[in-house]
Amino acid sequence: MRTPRPDQIPGTIEEPDEGTGAGAGSQKPARGDPYRWVIVAAGGLLGCVAVGAMFSLAVFLGPISQATGWGRAEISSAMTLDFLVMGAAGFFWGAISDRFGVRAVVICGAVLLGAGLVIASRANSLLQFQLGFGIFVGLAAGTFFAPVIATVTAWFETQRGLAVSLVSAGIGMAPLTVSPFVGWLVSTYDWRTAMFVVGIGAWVLLLPVAPLVRKPRRKPSEENRAAEPAPPGAPLRKALLSPQFFALGATYFLCCAAHSGPIFHTMSYAQVCGLSTMAAVSVYSVEGLAGLGGRLLFGLAADRWGTKRVLVTGLATQAVAIGTYCTISRPGEFYLLALVFGAAYGGVMPLYAVLAREYFGQENMGAVFGAATMLSCLGMALGPVAGGWIFDVLHTYRWLYLGSAAVALGAVGIALTFPRVIRSSVRGAPA
Repeated sequence: MRTPRPDQIPGTIEEPDEGTGAGAGSQKPARGDPYRWVIVAAGGLLGCVAVGAMFSLAVFLGPISQATGWGRAEISSAMTLDFLVMGAAGFFWGAISDRFGVRAVVICGAVLLGAGLVIASRANSLLQFQLGFGIFVGLAAGTFFAPVIATVTAWFETQRGLAVSLVSAGIGMAPLTVSPFVGWLVSTYDWRTAMFVVGIGAWVLLLPVAPLVRKPRRKPSEENRAAEPAPPGAPLRKALLSPQFFALGATYFLCCAAHSGPIFHTMSYAQVCGLSTMAAVSVYSVEGLAGLGGRLLFGLAADRWGTKRVLVTGLATQAVAIGTYCTISRPGEFYLLALVFGAAYGGVMPLYAVLAREYFGQENMGAVFGAATMLSCLGMALGPVAGGWIFDVLHTYRWLYLGSAAVALGAVGIALTFPRVIRSSVRGAPA
């Protein structure tokens, strides 16, 4: 009887080496390899700076509008472009990282992020601003999410949920670090100077860190095995057309469509309710702090009680929190609700990567999770511009929160239909 290869045994999946083709493989790194935590730390920092820079548009929104006369919906459309471009780029960068390695991808992202912010800070027209902030920053952000998360999952045979949660927690640090810094810059200087400084800072922080990110190296003993053809399995197309991916992608889309508007317009809504600029920034930061704790808590809970159960609970909590925003106006209420809402939307985000890894394995993880991220970015793209349009037309955010709560309930409904995860004996094939 033929002895099965390791990649044909459930739970044993060969990983592509950095800079090799898709057919090359290697065993997962040893459980005690300390460099895997360097990958986690680097991924958290890259994501924190990139997401913080992108979401800093919420801080810049008022000053840019006052200085240029551009409408809030027009400025917010740059964020919509960010998410659209980030989604498409995430799928592209994920596929590239699967085949050729992640290091070059994240270096490109670091260069693009700083360039986009510098270009936007010098823009003399709305079109130029949208090119810099909406296109370049979106392209950059696409390199730091799906490819990096996929790389982290390749380094961990155990504690994978914790590792993904820690990277996501690093991203969640953005409202606690980048947003207050940008708020101080905007309060001290004009918006152009502030955005220029953020762009230069992105280069200074990310260019030295990006080269640290790589996939596990192939062991010498695996060189001959790497040359063997891969066994027939579910190709990427089959994975993307599977019921598992439909449920995952649809839930991810609705979840992000629900919370993107409330997140982006938190500061503006708080200011409309009478809070000062710095108080509104602090509410935004409290959301981020709660999201940081939520990521860790939900990740650990999913390892113990199951990813689907924890995800559904988080999505339901998110829906209730969004609807509750319509009933508050005082600072204490904002802070309390920010804790609940931040923990809910932050906590569910790492779980989609865990589900993708459970359903589809590691071989095409970058492309599969990149495709799911693309759908989530389409959802994220709706909220900022819709919230800006609602406020410009109706002069209230009430209908933004009511509509977002309804969308969040839709995410709960689809999440309840998630199929049970059954790993096939064929590499990368969902049951």
